[in-house]
Amino acid sequence: MSKGIWNISLVGVGGQGIILTSDVLARAAMISGYDVKKSEIHGMSQRGGSVISQVRFGEKVASPIVADGTSDVLVAFERVEALRWARLAKPDGRVLVNRADIVPVTVSSGMQPPAQRVEERLAELPGLVVVDSAPLAAEAGNARTANLVIAGALSRLLPLEEAAWTEAIRVRIPEKLQAVNLKAFALGRGAVA
Repeated sequence: MSKGIWNISLVGVGGQGIILTSDVLARAAMISGYDVKKSEIHGMSQRGGSVISQVRFGEKVASPIVADGTSDVLVAFERVEALRWARLAKPDGRVLVNRADIVPVTVSSGMQPPAQRVEERLAELPGLVVVDSAPLAAEAGNARTANLVIAGALSRLLPLEEAAWTEAIRVRIPEKLQAVNLKAFALGRGAVA
């Protein structure tokens, strides 16, 4: 964290709930009284392409953009995306990685080779925290809540009270889906010490 501003970058593949998760994070920071700026790029996200959303919060935030090497926390919803966006992480930051692998169409069709030495390269990332969201989302009762599992894990790495997160979830998630999403959040929170 520099000058009282937290820089968070969330990366992954379209359909993983990255934008929703960044919305919840931004709202939790606002509820906590911080100035918040958010940006997102989701170009080909609906076709399984790369997605990035950045959230900055602090006493006074001028820009929504997180420069390379300044993310206090890099949140990767997919392992190879963690490697693709590793340049965003601060040398003394944290990298939260979901143990998911989504093979892009370009790889499954043979147009590109698969990523090599993924485990070895992930181990080199600063402050690595790995969470396996799939079994926790299943335990919550809905596989589509994996992003809230990741949000729960992220909540352990940021100076925002749990109550701010749960209020943000209640505001952002439709009422009929709140219980399962709050359970997924709690399971993710419990996965990180």
